[in-house]
Amino acid sequence: MNRRVAVICLMLVLMVGLSIPAAKAQDAAAGLKEALTTGTADAVSMLGKPGGYFSNPAVKIQLPKNFQMVATALRGMGYGPQIDQFVKSMNDAAEAAAPKAQPIFVNAIQTMSFTDAQQIVSKGGHSATDYFQRKTTPQLTTAFTPIVKQTMDQNSVTKQYDDLMGKYSSGAMGNLGSMLGGHGAAPNLDLNSYVVSKSLDGLFYMVGQEEEKIRTNPAAQVTPLLKQVFGGMH
Repeated sequence: MNRRVAVICLMLVLMVGLSIPAAKAQDAAAGLKEALTTGTADAVSMLGKPGGYFSNPAVKIQLPKNFQMVATALRGMGYGPQIDQFVKSMNDAAEAAAPKAQPIFVNAIQTMSFTDAQQIVSKGGHSATDYFQRKTTPQLTTAFTPIVKQTMDQNSVTKQYDDLMGKYSSGAMGNLGSMLGGHGAAPNLDLNSYVVSKSLDGLFYMVGQEEEKIRTNPAAQVTPLLKQVFGGMH
């Protein structure tokens, strides 16, 4: 029986509101932290590999909304491969940055108070993911930004964007301006900030998926670890 199933059992016991000795409660909190460490590591591992973002429709970084109509018109003019490469390059940058998240998550778990652990268990839902968002977003943004920028520079993503916008602004698109409501200026976009923001959205989505596995796995039952932690209650 694996460690995660044991932690599920611990969570279920805490959820029904049983009173347990302080030492046992601390053990239960430690079990929860271990489960969260495993869950976040799994999420980071899935994202921080080739295709981790790009091949997963749930987290794939798509074109910005204000670029969609421009992209549609550009595809119609034969620039589809360039747009596809632009999208791929944004996701490559997110995949390169993802491994930076794990030590930040680990620190957030290690510094989690017992009260935080209790609330994560009792509130249910995505309360652990919400905890990580509150505690780690500024650090993750700081950690992701230089990696995203470096990878984007290596892949000439900004140049790709500028080239595509040049095709739009040059007049070669004919009536594209009228398609956009008469505005001929190319959409403004801070590419690095956009990719970092979407990278974190995908990261927390995957952490949320891992949290759901911890909470809903039907294999919750008595395990050696559960007996060790709560054996004194009987």
